[in-house]
Amino acid sequence: MQQDKRKGIRRSLWAGMLLLGAAAATTAGMSWTMGSTARALFLQQQDDIDPIVAGGDLDDLPALMRGNIPAVTTSTHYDVPRRLKPPRMCEMPPDYFETLDQGLDKPAGYTRRNEYVRKYRPRRGFLNEREMRAAEVAWHYFQKFTQETTGLANSVGNYPSTTLWDTASYVAGAVAAYELCLIEKPEFDRRMTQLFTTIKRLELFRNEMPNKVYHTKTGEKVDYTNKAGEIGFSALDIGRFMVWMRIVKNRYPHLGNTIDSVMLKWDFSNTVSDEGLLYGAYVDKESGETVYAQEGRLGYEEYAAKGFALWGFRPVLAHRAEPFLTAAIFGISVPYDGRDPRIFHSQNYVVTESYLQDGLELGFDLPHDDSSPDWLHSDGWRAEFADRIYEVQENRWRRTGFMTARSEHNVKGPPYFTYDTIFSDGYPWNTVTPRGDYTPDHAAVASKAALGLWALWDTEYTDVLYDAIIELYDPENGMYEGLYERGQGRVAIYTANNNGIILTSLLHKVQGTILTPYTGETEVWYTAFRDQDIRERRRYPDPPQHDDWLPALRHSTQREENY
Repeated sequence: MQQDKRKGIRRSLWAGMLLLGAAAATTAGMSWTMGSTARALFLQQQDDIDPIVAGGDLDDLPALMRGNIPAVTTSTHYDVPRRLKPPRMCEMPPDYFETLDQGLDKPAGYTRRNEYVRKYRPRRGFLNEREMRAAEVAWHYFQKFTQETTGLANSVGNYPSTTLWDTASYVAGAVAAYELCLIEKPEFDRRMTQLFTTIKRLELFRNEMPNKVYHTKTGEKVDYTNKAGEIGFSALDIGRFMVWMRIVKNRYPHLGNTIDSVMLKWDFSNTVSDEGLLYGAYVDKESGETVYAQEGRLGYEEYAAKGFALWGFRPVLAHRAEPFLTAAIFGISVPYDGRDPRIFHSQNYVVTESYLQDGLELGFDLPHDDSSPDWLHSDGWRAEFADRIYEVQENRWRRTGFMTARSEHNVKGPPYFTYDTIFSDGYPWNTVTPRGDYTPDHAAVASKAALGLWALWDTEYTDVLYDAIIELYDPENGMYEGLYERGQGRVAIYTANNNGIILTSLLHKVQGTILTPYTGETEVWYTAFRDQDIRERRRYPDPPQHDDWLPALRHSTQREENY
């Protein structure tokens, strides 16, 4: 009897322990389920979630904990002050520019860290009446051609289509309009919140990355004829968009979570290779399969790479200038991409825009640099190459009389778009269509290139460019695309990219480098999905540490052809 009682007690104890374990497991399961559901609802993810074991042989910390490590920048590594975000123009004291350090006493050239001091300086100061009028007209483009239904801005006038590149130009225009006091915070927040909400809801190209083109009225994926369909994604467009997402997030922390949720919908697994190259995608016409192809040539490739690096990726090879060659044009060694287009099936256009964007937005600095003054450029070779791009255009003007500010631009009517180059296909001053047809009548002084050169190079020549384009506008539609070189008048078309870059150039005169340091502790971008395999499948990065920095390079002289 006593033995039966003891057996009964033991059975009761085991039953109690099993019930307790089941209750604990149920509670833990409910907690995990509620947490995962909350995260999924916040980020609106549609993927199946599979827990993984965090950590690995090469991890100093488990993956679950790495998202909380602060990113290492120059200010934290060298224990120096961060750059400060400048005030809006209407909030600047009258003597703001009197104490501005432009490093005028510093010798030009490379430093021992491969930083670069340019012999030129940018223009700095308050906008005058002509410049304010140009800013108002450029912003009017976005007021007129932004769709109420989606918050997306048309790339070209009334045509309801856009790309991520041109969407970044709209964001740039909105930031400039706010900082130049053309609009106030409620309108800025409304526009950006609607835009980012739309972008988050866009249907991706095959559940990976944003399609190359979208319809601005509906947000639908379209092809280049604006008909429903999908055509792939562009790493260069995405890289530019990421530059401006980082600019907005750093400047306006209240928009940070919204921006992170946009980025955390994308799958980067096929975009940045293990070697650090950028890949876009297109659809094979015969098989319908996705084809991933390396994207970018000297100029744009490095600019886009820095956009990815600003979010913790490490596109090391995409950021290098090699392989490049130089062409001697009017006494200047003009760098161009050395990859043979007959083999790699991609043209090597040398234009002004990619260097302007690097200088205006990023200050010719490396992505981890949040402390150097505006006159010291930590991405030294980019600043040096940019000076060559400027000098060859000034020299052409002095030798031939042709005002020169070359960049790709839209034209009215066929072929609708031209690459108006400094050098391409073995020829200097070559103007070609995307198909490669020679169209010299489309050569033009591009408005965005002219005002960008004026902002970054304070010289007699850029004064001439400024006078040519500062009133080149229609007050009802925006700044004209440019001025034809051969006397045919204005390039009578209006675009988001042109007006966005013009606003960026004017903002740079007031505030200097547009990118400002991040001032927070941690970011949802780095902490989200730490207990799930989404981070590994989509290749989301960890907060960058010192060993992850892109290297500061100085490039040797390359083989030169004389033109």
